[in-house]
Amino acid sequence: MPAAARTLRLHAQDNVLVALDVIEPGAALPDGVIAVDRVPRGHKIAAAAIPAGAAVMKFGQIIGFAKEAVPPGAWLHEHNVEMRDFTRDYAFGAEYRPTAMRPEPERATFLGYRRADGRVGTRNYIGILTSVNCSASVATFIAREIERSGILADYPEVDGVIPLVHGGGCALDVKGEGYEVLKRTQWGYATNPNMGAVLMVGLGCEGFQIGRWKEAYGITESETFRSMTIQEVGGTKKTVMKGVAAIREMLPAANRARRSPAPAAELVLALQCGGSDGYSGITANPALGAAVDLLVAEGGTAILSETPEIYGAEHLLTRRAASREIGEKLVARIRWWEDYTRRNRMEMNNNPSPGNKLGGLTTILEKSLGAAAKGGTTALTAVYEYAERVEAKGMVFMDTPGYDPVAATGQVAGGANILAFTTGRGSAYGCKPTPSIKLATNSAIYTHMIDDMDINCGDILDGVSIEAKGREIFDTLLRIASGARSKSEQLGYGDAEFVPWTIGATM
Repeated sequence: MPAAARTLRLHAQDNVLVALDVIEPGAALPDGVIAVDRVPRGHKIAAAAIPAGAAVMKFGQIIGFAKEAVPPGAWLHEHNVEMRDFTRDYAFGAEYRPTAMRPEPERATFLGYRRADGRVGTRNYIGILTSVNCSASVATFIAREIERSGILADYPEVDGVIPLVHGGGCALDVKGEGYEVLKRTQWGYATNPNMGAVLMVGLGCEGFQIGRWKEAYGITESETFRSMTIQEVGGTKKTVMKGVAAIREMLPAANRARRSPAPAAELVLALQCGGSDGYSGITANPALGAAVDLLVAEGGTAILSETPEIYGAEHLLTRRAASREIGEKLVARIRWWEDYTRRNRMEMNNNPSPGNKLGGLTTILEKSLGAAAKGGTTALTAVYEYAERVEAKGMVFMDTPGYDPVAATGQVAGGANILAFTTGRGSAYGCKPTPSIKLATNSAIYTHMIDDMDINCGDILDGVSIEAKGREIFDTLLRIASGARSKSEQLGYGDAEFVPWTIGATM
């Protein structure tokens, strides 16, 4: 008798199985099927004959169509599966159910920094924002001088000084969408509850004028906000000296913050996945979704994003929308992305990446169905534009690209004070001012990249329940929010991950 292979059928309607280990030709599969191809772990194998043109089903959903007749036991991937358009039933709000909230006396807490506007931070940074790439080096020089001085040792409540530099700020339409996105992003970071104070540094002649930005949001100079431009101050050295002096003056005010008990309802959790593989939608993403359900029941907020990576799964979210208007807003963003990719001579199926495909993901439909699982099972309560401040409670959606640093930048600008990041291939990522925890989708990558990974979700394949892993993630979020350092923080990640979304032409 041929050796039996470990496989997983995710839904009764599926005509594919997921290989939990490498499957060799001749291996026995369920229902008497015999493998005819070698199948890498995390990839798909036909559980039955699939006629040419027929839908390939995983998660009980369409992930593609057979390019040719596929025999039982065959490996399914790019060579025999393709994308096609098909109709999806959005059924707005048909599966909406209000969340059963935990009784207030039983709700979880963490230790955070209560800010003047009522929000709660999980960290207490001083940020150096830059209006334009031309002031990026000066911002970095200022942060470096503060670090060299050793003065931060005298202010133990301050987590550090971070230069948040970027590549834009000029040669853009100052009346266009790109300018508005950058304006919102900068304001969102300046007011994120994880910021104790902010210095904004510009060049002086750029398109993104600091004065105009301050006027738009009613910003005034204070003990926790300063601004300056290199041209006005008199060059690089003078600006570095003045910037260092400004931060020295702001440090005492930032250091007055103290951690105190706060309800978990004050957590705004950014949801990210990167370097996804065939296990992402089976282990880490649904486990993170279970943690989201726990957070929402506490009165907290979770931000699902990456619009290109829920493409093909948006109908599962519109069904959970709290209103038709919310569902239609999400579909409108999908239509914008279809047009955006057409205008730029791309297609939505340009995603998954080569690494995703090596890990077993074949089409964007398959990737999206797994990625959407991060949002759990509760209602969709709001849809936001990129970097808009998130005010709603519950599970919300923010329109962002799928590129992780850009997506996370939008979420942090929206107010995220903690971030959870699932990965199967092993993404190297961290975020300041918002701490990020890494969730490995499989035990092999968790062990191989142990210095980067906070939680192993691969043991779900060995019998740990999604619910138990969700509780582990939720408890870890509370611990990190209270001041414990995630692996990415211990490694020092976060200074280079501020990447605002660039929309439109560079002039």
